[in-house]
Amino acid sequence: MNNEQLQNKRHSLAHLLAAAVIQLYPDAKRTIGPAIDNGFYFDFEFSTPISDEDLPKIEKQMRKILPTWDTFERSELTAEQAKAEYPGNEYKHELIEEFTKDGEKVSFYKSGDYWDLCRGGHAESMKDIDPESFKLTKVAGAYWRGDSNNKMLTRIYGLAFNSKQELDEHVKMLEEAEKRDHRKLGQQLDLFTFSDLVGKGLPLWTPKGALLRELLNTYSQELRLKKGWQRVWSPHITKNDLYKTSGHWAKFGDELFLVKSQETSDELVMKPMNCPHHQQIYASRPRSYRELPIRYMETTTVYRDEKAGELMGLSRVRSITQDDSHTFCTPDQIEEIYQQLIDVTQEFYAKIGMKLRARLSFRDPAQPEKYLGEPELWEKAQTILLDIAKKNNLDYYIGEGEAAFYGPKIDFMAQDAIGREHQLATPQLDFVQPKRFGLAYTDAHGEEQTPVMVHFALMGSIERFLSVYIEHTAGAFPLWLSPVQVSILPISDKHIAYARQVKNELETAVPDARVEIDERSESVGKKIREAAKTKVPYMAVVGDKEIETGMASLRGRGDADLGTMSVADFARKLQTEIDAKQA
Repeated sequence: MNNEQLQNKRHSLAHLLAAAVIQLYPDAKRTIGPAIDNGFYFDFEFSTPISDEDLPKIEKQMRKILPTWDTFERSELTAEQAKAEYPGNEYKHELIEEFTKDGEKVSFYKSGDYWDLCRGGHAESMKDIDPESFKLTKVAGAYWRGDSNNKMLTRIYGLAFNSKQELDEHVKMLEEAEKRDHRKLGQQLDLFTFSDLVGKGLPLWTPKGALLRELLNTYSQELRLKKGWQRVWSPHITKNDLYKTSGHWAKFGDELFLVKSQETSDELVMKPMNCPHHQQIYASRPRSYRELPIRYMETTTVYRDEKAGELMGLSRVRSITQDDSHTFCTPDQIEEIYQQLIDVTQEFYAKIGMKLRARLSFRDPAQPEKYLGEPELWEKAQTILLDIAKKNNLDYYIGEGEAAFYGPKIDFMAQDAIGREHQLATPQLDFVQPKRFGLAYTDAHGEEQTPVMVHFALMGSIERFLSVYIEHTAGAFPLWLSPVQVSILPISDKHIAYARQVKNELETAVPDARVEIDERSESVGKKIREAAKTKVPYMAVVGDKEIETGMASLRGRGDADLGTMSVADFARKLQTEIDAKQA
């Protein structure tokens, strides 16, 4: 079964779900039910609330109905006829009015005794569907049409795959994902927190979490500094004129935080991205082709007024820290810049142990109105990226409709430990914004030319990257990134002095080592168990025997007994592993 057939099956199962609900809850109001990644959902208004405990009953009813269905029959109805099918259902009436505003009819699809307003895309035969290949998973709240000003509906989610085996494998993956949930691990490992007084979607980072962020950012910047990028800095607020010129205001104006000045009449916003700021640095003086490429980078926080219902842990926040960079170059330097960014990306993700493939995110030719710039520039840019992907032997595929509104991009998709893909690093080619801002350089013939701009973020959003990376590692970070690298565990109070001596020797030999001592009056067994929960890479147990021999008894993650080792040898081991940045 190909992807289109699977999506049609999922859409058909959404109809089946609605049919089961209407049989069990005749006064429920149907709204919409699309296919989604891995399954389907349907939104209802129930007169009496339902919960996850009701799902087995609904699922059983779906399996009871399934044998009575086969193909889907299409009909066309006028607006009046369609509304008559949904007495008292204001949601369907709203959709029908919208779809028939030009006098057109609407399509309905029927299978068995159930039919519904639908534009199509169904399984060729429901009799081919394995009744064990789908499963209802959860009940959630969802505003009608995603608008928080509308009524909250009840959304029922389901999973659906080609076979029971594929479904079981996916459920197993979800169970593993639950264990790795970055929100739980973030609390367990004391990395970040949220506060209602601070606000939704605004994470607060503890010392350990802040250190993890800084270590990753330092490495991200080091890789680019070696290639010629230079640090710049820009303020967190700006006149909205900047984003009107760039095109962001028209496209994303309702996602911006507005700022009111008590001194001027300027309309200000919290910056949602850095590219227009960096363009103003470029525009601050005349430029010659001899200066290009000019490479700026800045790790800074930007702000976007995301809907409260879409915020989730670190995956989607309102304060977004980007390890951002922008390069201004001539057209014949594009390949060189992309080569450098690909090298940086491959080195970074190799060090953190994540496999990459590339999505060439191109515009959707069927919807040109979604994009800025001339079609011929888009074709040129997309051809350049395709050539670069081929020359670098990237494992790539083309994603039409995934481009930014100002240009195509290479989205590097990182695979995590349980097989999920996440879009992270992104070099984006932009022929549009430099022209809108009137950026220029003088070429070898004294002619004024418009530079090309390459946007790039290695991690993307540090918050979102860490949501992925915490789950990829299950919180067991490699030594070079672990906020605490060694936990020294004295067996009793009389061994604390020696523990402090070991700590001092390690920190002297390895100046950047992060070592802590558990000086609590607890049993060594409890100390070991609790240190293991924090995913610390190494534990050094010290007692009478270790004091006599000048050694330390080492344990690694996963309850690995590493035997005894001199402090000097252990320090050399630490330094070697830290320098290698082993994944």
